[in-house]
Amino acid sequence: MISGKKIIVILPAYNASNTLEKTYNDIPFDIVDEVVLVDDASNDNTVVVAKSLGIKHIIEHRSNQGYGGNQKTCYRKALELKADIIIMLHPDYQYEPKLISSMSYILAQDIYPVVLGSRILGNGAIKGGMPVYKYVANRLLTFIQNLATKAKLSEYHTGYRAFNSEVLSKIDLTQNSDDFVFDNQMLSQIIMKGYSIAEITCPTKYNVDSSSINFKRSLKYGFGVLLVSLQHWLHRNRLVRIKRYC
Repeated sequence: MISGKKIIVILPAYNASNTLEKTYNDIPFDIVDEVVLVDDASNDNTVVVAKSLGIKHIIEHRSNQGYGGNQKTCYRKALELKADIIIMLHPDYQYEPKLISSMSYILAQDIYPVVLGSRILGNGAIKGGMPVYKYVANRLLTFIQNLATKAKLSEYHTGYRAFNSEVLSKIDLTQNSDDFVFDNQMLSQIIMKGYSIAEITCPTKYNVDSSSINFKRSLKYGFGVLLVSLQHWLHRNRLVRIKRYC
């Protein structure tokens, strides 16, 4: 805990057996109270590894629910456990677990209600192995999203996120996709509600075991992001009522 606030790390897992232990061991348990892992019907030994690490809260999806569907289960369980601070960490070791401390302190001191780990701040994305086409798409989509939302984020596409429980209780995650665009829909909801968002520099770590979507899925994701941006703009300007924001 920090300042009496319960901190829970959620791990949305899919085929993470090779990297889960390394990720888990770098979690700062001097402040983290509990870990929740949701396995999205992996084809490997992710659950076996999780049990060997002593993770208490393990949820197994019988069928693959998708990246967004996995997160919905994660957040629901964390709120059931009365978390005050919830941090999403991918178990593929693409994001630095040691940054949990910095993110948690920002939330625990009520400086910001949301913190993102940005791979763009610090100009280390390409050096860290992010494919050039993904970097270019990231910058273009982020530019469009900032225009639509009037926010000034360095990126909307990071999977490293921390929230206080109030934020998650005020947005309806069930209205969002079960696919990868879930992340953008969630941020759009948060911005629409008027919550401020902090960003900290997060080193980029792309390796053979890091999760990544192929070019075809990336295109689908990109068009999904553009649609979310359009919906946000239309709702913000009261031209169309979008249920996600109501």
